[in-house]
Amino acid sequence: MLRNTFCHVTGIGPRIERRLWSNGIRDWDAFLQHAEPPLPRRRIPRARSIVRRSLTEIDRENATYFERRLPSDEHWRLYPEFQHSLAYIDIETNGDPAANVITTISVYDGTRISCYVRGRNLEDFRTDIARFKLIVTYSGKSFDVPVLESTFGIRIEAAHIDLRYVLRSLGFTGGLKSIERQFGIDRGALAGLDGYWAVLLWRDFVDNANEGALDTLLAYNIQDVVNLEALMVEAYNRKLERTPFAATHHVDPLDIPESPFKPDVRTIRRIKQARFLR
Repeated sequence: MLRNTFCHVTGIGPRIERRLWSNGIRDWDAFLQHAEPPLPRRRIPRARSIVRRSLTEIDRENATYFERRLPSDEHWRLYPEFQHSLAYIDIETNGDPAANVITTISVYDGTRISCYVRGRNLEDFRTDIARFKLIVTYSGKSFDVPVLESTFGIRIEAAHIDLRYVLRSLGFTGGLKSIERQFGIDRGALAGLDGYWAVLLWRDFVDNANEGALDTLLAYNIQDVVNLEALMVEAYNRKLERTPFAATHHVDPLDIPESPFKPDVRTIRRIKQARFLR
């Protein structure tokens, strides 16, 4: 879809982009080959320059060039052009708003799940994240990425699709768990667990050396990132329906990978009981 995009070009908004498509100018090559694209003449030289630059940057796999030029609710167009170098990311913290301490991070690249745990391998994230050209989060622009950059003293250079903005443009609002329910995504044994549960599970792991609590926390964290992929595909296809490319660019639902960690039912039951008694 990115090669069919014109709304990143200065002076071209959604209305003019649709006009280009309806006139048979459906990709960058067609635009450059057209003698007189339906734009004000004074804008054509600048538009051609940006389209030529776009061809160069996509060949360079420079996803950030397009991220900067597209509105947040149009970042979905980067997928699946950069699917080969994409990471779905979610973090959990200790729940202290004054100083968010990362406890776990899960990363899913569409094939492999990677987990990072405070006190074990958390520092590995610093170098591992550098290999991705695109990241996908939910509310990551306001939370996950700033916390990650502050914690590791780095700047995450990858382009960023924050699904919160894309889904909001489709009429879906609320937190990640609410969005999942609206799409009929079932969390199974993890249903009903939320961000505060992640805090309680980490405390149980630290205070009681309970590996079952850590396994449950990682299972929860992983569920977030694999569900991000399902939401990315859904959002992409629904946005496509508003373009002439729904039939040609549709992405089929992807298989959800099996998590390497399983929730510990006894730990969940015990924490539930303790919360009920308070």
